[in-house]
Amino acid sequence: DEQIERERASQHLPGGCCALAAIYLMGKFYVANAGDSRAIIIRNGEIIPMSREFTPETERQRLQFLALLRPELLGKEFTHLEFPRRIQPKELGKKMLYRDQNMNGWAYKKIEEDDLKFPLIFGEGKKARMMATIGVTRGLGDHDLKVFSSNIHIKPFLSCFPEVRVYDLTQYEHCPDDVLVLGTDGLWDVTNDKEVAAVVMEVLTSYEPNDPCRYTMVAQELVVRSRGVLKEHGWRLANDKLGSGDDISVFVIPLGGPGNY
Repeated sequence: DEQIERERASQHLPGGCCALAAIYLMGKFYVANAGDSRAIIIRNGEIIPMSREFTPETERQRLQFLALLRPELLGKEFTHLEFPRRIQPKELGKKMLYRDQNMNGWAYKKIEEDDLKFPLIFGEGKKARMMATIGVTRGLGDHDLKVFSSNIHIKPFLSCFPEVRVYDLTQYEHCPDDVLVLGTDGLWDVTNDKEVAAVVMEVLTSYEPNDPCRYTMVAQELVVRSRGVLKEHGWRLANDKLGSGDDISVFVIPLGGPGNY
């Protein structure tokens, strides 16, 4: 993250990205995630999550706590409190549900002038945005990213620190069909864990266990199915739903079997 900042200053290279890394060391997999990519292990048909997505919804309390401690980061445009919807001026003095950095549930408060500011977190699901700007809350770079038409920087809220999960390969006997799947959000936006596992099993069973190409073919099939087929009304999946409009990168890594040690 610091290197990206140096390159931005010296070479005028803006931008940023999410990061998902898997490191094998002394019999263990360490999976580090900063962003909204995802990793799962499929072992004997069982799905084992190895990461979680970091979005304005999943990290609401961390963002609100930072905003409470450093209100100057919000400028005069945003409030760290969350409401079920945007507050209207005519609702001043009325009671409305809200929650702060310490709350999982909701409570009522009397609407004040500060509550009319735009919420730090706005929207739901994939449409949720932090400061109406970005849909992820961890990642590398984006040091120059600001809220539209303002001088408010996003970076203090965009953390580069990943969450790390550990998987001990020595605790289990792994067969050639046991794999670690790494994918960007372009895959997971339209394909859930069970559907990915089904594709993995379907493709792997059509190849010999010692064929190294079988894992590449699984990754390719996951990309193709998530992109869909170009039809009159855009890219469509097999169920005719809209295909992924995001970039799709997929790695399928074998955990056991012939030639994998």
